[in-house]
Amino acid sequence: MEQYVEFGIGNENYAIRISEVHEIIRMQDITEIPNGPSYVKGVINLRGRIVPVIGLREMFGLPDKEFGKATRIVVLNHLEEFIGIVVDRVNQVVSFENTQPPPDRIGGLNGNLFTGIGISSTGLVGILKLDEVLLRN
Repeated sequence: MEQYVEFGIGNENYAIRISEVHEIIRMQDITEIPNGPSYVKGVINLRGRIVPVIGLREMFGLPDKEFGKATRIVVLNHLEEFIGIVVDRVNQVVSFENTQPPPDRIGGLNGNLFTGIGISSTGLVGILKLDEVLLRN
């Protein structure tokens, strides 16, 4: 059964296949890049590799908020590149017994961003489709 890393943004929980996660790190200084989209936070230096960092709060239309103790950067391995996403908290590693296809819209988000909806101990979890989330303009 496939495993996922479940994380939270605001009041919602999302998941990404564990095979797409390189590592999870504590928040660190992000060097801003001028003239980028608002959801691109900037870049970090991850042991000599420059990694772009995206804020999912902004991408999902949520207001920006101060980083807290639970804020993490989830470093993803996507198309042979590392990309960091800022999440409010990482909840757990989970396997879903039951997943449903996503509706056309989930809250204010397009259903295309999701491969499905899983059910975990924390409730319903949107399983993100990385290609749609990361390649969005």
